[in-house]
Amino acid sequence: MASVSIRGLCKDKPSALGKGGLHRILHEISMEIADGEFLVLVGPSGCGKTTLLRCIAGLEEPSAGELQIDRQRMNEVAPQSRDIAMVFQSYALYPHMTVYDNLSFGLKMRNTPPGEIKKLVEEAANMLEIGHLLSRYPRELSGGQRQRVAMGRAVVRRPKAFLFDEPLSNLDAALRQQMRLELLRLHRRLKATMIYVTHDQVEAMTLADRIAILRQGRIEQMGSPSQLYDQPVNTFVARFFGTPEMNLIDGKMEDGWFVADGIPFRVHLPGYESQPVTLGVRAEDLHQSDVADLPRGRIDVVEHHGHEDLLHVRCGDKVLSVRSLAHKSPPPGTEVSLLVSTESCHLFQRRDGQGDGQRLRPYVHEAAS
Repeated sequence: MASVSIRGLCKDKPSALGKGGLHRILHEISMEIADGEFLVLVGPSGCGKTTLLRCIAGLEEPSAGELQIDRQRMNEVAPQSRDIAMVFQSYALYPHMTVYDNLSFGLKMRNTPPGEIKKLVEEAANMLEIGHLLSRYPRELSGGQRQRVAMGRAVVRRPKAFLFDEPLSNLDAALRQQMRLELLRLHRRLKATMIYVTHDQVEAMTLADRIAILRQGRIEQMGSPSQLYDQPVNTFVARFFGTPEMNLIDGKMEDGWFVADGIPFRVHLPGYESQPVTLGVRAEDLHQSDVADLPRGRIDVVEHHGHEDLLHVRCGDKVLSVRSLAHKSPPPGTEVSLLVSTESCHLFQRRDGQGDGQRLRPYVHEAAS
């Protein structure tokens, strides 16, 4: 396996407006991916994550910057010579070939001895539990079985790095969960370097050693799943990462109190200067309470999720998401008080129009500890 180093990578493409010129898709992307690391690229549609993956694979040529795999410059190296394997969303299996032939095709093209091919194919098939499917054709397989074959075709080559481009997005929810576990087992067995593109936050948090959140061709934040969830660097990451998205409430700090704009919502947060701010609080850090002088609201909608309920509580013209124990939620229309876990609050600079506020300095109790 190998490390992957990306330094100042840019990608320009012709403008989609038909007026000539170039449009920048990736803006000076830099990251270091360790040998054996599982890195997930996540972000909204059109943010450049698939383009970045294709640049690593050699299917797109960077406009600037440098790419290294195993400390070797790859910019001028052809895709087939980079010793990487890519798994696509569409499976990309040869329909006229059996599973065995699909798995062995790349090895045959590399003139691997027949005995070695048989050994490698059987090892990969057993690892992915598709040994009983080797004589079948893709049309005879389910979606999950086809995806296993697609992964097997990558595994059988023992490449330096694996690239995955939303490989589970065509599967139903139950099968996606099962395949996520298979990917984790595969990573543990192979100790392989894996770079994985998805728009699914659950996939990202389940699979990743580290996650890079992209937006408009730039890295917004990069870190472990817990770092991104617990310490978002700005309001974009706070909104994007986590389900439901973090509650963001505009207001101001006044004498150690956060006071929301136009809604009955106040929280005691000592240690901050008086200034316009945005308060972030996740649904699990808001709780129902009977204390009268807490922020109050009226339950608008209740979502039942089986193990828990998600309350949508209207405070003035703002609707806040609140997690609740399953089957213990008051009905819609009920007025409730909201207890805020202040130690879990996030404070950001006030957002400027459509811009994003940056995370403010640590709370006093964090700095003193």
